[in-house]
Amino acid sequence: MALVGIIANPAASKDIRRLVAQGRVVPDWEKVNTVRRVMLGLQSVGVERVLAMPDSSNLVWRAADNPTVSIVPEFVEMPSFHSEGDTVRAAEYMGKQGVDCLVTLGGDGTNRAAVAGCRTIPMVAISTGTNNVFPTMVEGTLAGLAAGLVAHGKLDLSEIAVPSKTMNVYVDGELRDFALIDVALSKERFVATRAIWDIDTIFEVFLTRAEPASIGLSSIGARMQSVSIVDEGGLQYSIAESGSKASGITTVIAPLAPGVVPSIPISSWQRMAEGERLAIERRDCTVALDGERAFSVNHSQLLEMEVRRDGPPVIDVSLALKVAVSQGLFNLSQGN
Repeated sequence: MALVGIIANPAASKDIRRLVAQGRVVPDWEKVNTVRRVMLGLQSVGVERVLAMPDSSNLVWRAADNPTVSIVPEFVEMPSFHSEGDTVRAAEYMGKQGVDCLVTLGGDGTNRAAVAGCRTIPMVAISTGTNNVFPTMVEGTLAGLAAGLVAHGKLDLSEIAVPSKTMNVYVDGELRDFALIDVALSKERFVATRAIWDIDTIFEVFLTRAEPASIGLSSIGARMQSVSIVDEGGLQYSIAESGSKASGITTVIAPLAPGVVPSIPISSWQRMAEGERLAIERRDCTVALDGERAFSVNHSQLLEMEVRRDGPPVIDVSLALKVAVSQGLFNLSQGN
């Protein structure tokens, strides 16, 4: 029997960037509505089992509490600490329970935590966060339809999904952590407020994807060269000091946050090949993963970055539905 996992992050779209930019706030009631539409899409293609992460806002439980929803969700048996660790543990448990497809609601950070828990479950990632590249703005009903067909094994993943990339961070030769989209090095020496929002504190960025139509650090890299999820490797760029008169600086404009389009001086950039570690000049800094500061390193430690294609398959909802139509998967009966 097909089993679909749902991880909905109630904290997505509620960080400090709502105060320093024009970022949208996705209220809990809209997340509940989105999850409900996902479940209605799932049940329309015959999915009867959903395994969900418990959360402080009871998003999935509230979504299922509706006469139109026939699915009775099961919940991961785990304590909730209201941190990204909840997502990591939930995804890990879902992987062990044989979840066939995972639907997430959140931003790049939410999805990074899910991937940290399990890298093998095919994912449909719905954007409800800020500056997102990994998840997309997709209607919940359509996401549920695609996830349900994948969970039933009716679609060939090689046709409708792309294995995602990760940016692996090594400290003194040991793998410390990873990002799905971007790793940023900040001049600030302490983690403090986790969300990255001040470009003047960042001096170097490493990307798995540089998307021209995105918002955030990925969009800056795309001004140098576009790198999509299907393209090999990644991209690195260095940001010059504000007001620097050094030669070779290229100044670009890019949407750093919703409604915020600054001029950004780029001192250098290069493509990164998959599987090759890039050593970073030693200095005191903090390392931010997918928009949030994660840990600090000092000038005595060696920091290295490496792009790898070792993330989970990401389902292209539009393509999945197109293939499903071509295969007649939505036809309840065949006319003469």
